[in-house]
Order: sequence, then C-alpha cells, then structure tokens
Amino acid sequence: MRTLEEGRPAVPLRELPPADVFDRMCPSRGVLEHVTSRWGVLVLGALRERGYRFSELRRRVSGVSEKMLAQTLQTLERDGFVHREAHPVIPPRVDYSLTPLGREAAELVAALAHWSEQRVPAVEAARAEYDARPSVR
Repeated sequence: MRTLEEGRPAVPLRELPPADVFDRMCPSRGVLEHVTSRWGVLVLGALRERGYRFSELRRRVSGVSEKMLAQTLQTLERDGFVHREAHPVIPPRVDYSLTPLGREAAELVAALAHWSEQRVPAVEAARAEYDARPSVR
C-alpha cells in the first residue's frame, strides 16, 4: 500500500495503473489541466517568487478575478501544490505558499512561461505570415 510523504499523515492510496497522459481515463490529465491552466501557471509562478496573502497574489496576477483566484488556489491546494495557512486574527489573514510538490511544478511551468515570453516575436511573425496567406476556408 502506498502512502503520502512530506510529513503529512499517511493516507492509503488506491493502486493505480501506470500513468499514461494520452489515455483519456488517466488521472494525470486532470493534474496537467490544473497546473497548465492560464491561472494555474500564473499562480504557481507568482508563488515561486515567495508566499503571498490573497490580496497581494490577486494584484501580482493581474487580471484574475477574485472568484477565479479563489477557485484556482482551492484546486491547487487540493492537488497538494499550494499550502494555505489561515491566521486567527481580525481581519482574517490567509497566506499561500508552495508545497515541495508545488515548487517542483512551479519550476517546470516557470520554464514554459519564460520560454513563451522570449518567443513572442517569433509567434507574432508566424501569426502575421499565416494571416497573410490566401484563405482556403
């Protein structure tokens, strides 16, 4: 029987067949979707810099709605990527940070985000070339 690590209570996990992201029933597809969604990538990238309070994180991830940020954080917390720490103070204060698993994922998506920032000119040139072609639609 497999169990979770990293100091969390041991919880029995059901035995799964080997992961194959190309199999439509593979649970890794859900993980991939959460980590690589627009807001998932940006939240992981921001938390890679440091821990944030909710309002700080919302400012850092410009354009995300409060509802979408809350949903994204909840999903990433459920998947074990984000640690949520609520402080018993008034007004309420909640801090978010990466777990070791989240740091690993954040490193990978940060590389993809950095690559996309660097390749914007090439992508824009490809789009312009594509859009200039005679339409066959």
